[in-house]
Amino acid sequence: MTGFPYRLTGPIGSTATLGLIVLQVDETIEHDFRRLFPLSGTALHISRIPSGAELTADTIAQMEMDLPQAASLLPPAADFDVVGYACTSGTTLIGADRVAALVSNSTRTRAVTDPLTASVAALEALQVGSVGIVSPYIETVAQPIRQAFEACGFTVPATLSFGEKVEARVARIDPASIREAALQVGRQGDVDAVFLSCTNLRTLDIIADLEDALGLPVISSNQALAWHMARLCPSSPPITGPGRLFDQVT
Repeated sequence: MTGFPYRLTGPIGSTATLGLIVLQVDETIEHDFRRLFPLSGTALHISRIPSGAELTADTIAQMEMDLPQAASLLPPAADFDVVGYACTSGTTLIGADRVAALVSNSTRTRAVTDPLTASVAALEALQVGSVGIVSPYIETVAQPIRQAFEACGFTVPATLSFGEKVEARVARIDPASIREAALQVGRQGDVDAVFLSCTNLRTLDIIADLEDALGLPVISSNQALAWHMARLCPSSPPITGPGRLFDQVT
């Protein structure tokens, strides 16, 4: 049998090539990203990282050990514009600089971001000074997120947590419950914006309604991460999504 002649063509990502490292237990962010990015011309490659059934300081520490291998499982021939590590709490405890170094050393990419870095950039773009936070997690995981925003110069006058540590339940939290929590946080004094923390929360369908109800910007981990990844791409791939954030030039 002789080989039939063929030609090689360019990569799938004619506009942009994105990588996403997703927690093994996360059921939400891939679905959200496929809504936010029209995929014609934008390649989106996914790798999973072991994350444990519960999100705790110990499981996050293990994720730091596993992150290089997860990044290395992205397609090695792809020339990534941006790779995102899709864990807000994980980034908070590991450190954004450390995450970026681990990913950059394990795959070929021009830039690395994460939900914490992206959310800070989003709040700065919206010229927000204070933020109220809604988190699904237990105090030992939720509190460092508040401290991370404060360390970046934001005041955090209000926080609310569902006190959950089982990740399988986080993806099942009713968006109506998230909305109620966000309304409570956003209606407290001195809050300029509300941040919905966690890539596993189902937030995209409630952001626009919350902004109308509160008269404030509402940022979620997935929304901000997608926005920031698009912004970091040299070609500025097309992206559409809810909220005032997407009024900002990418």
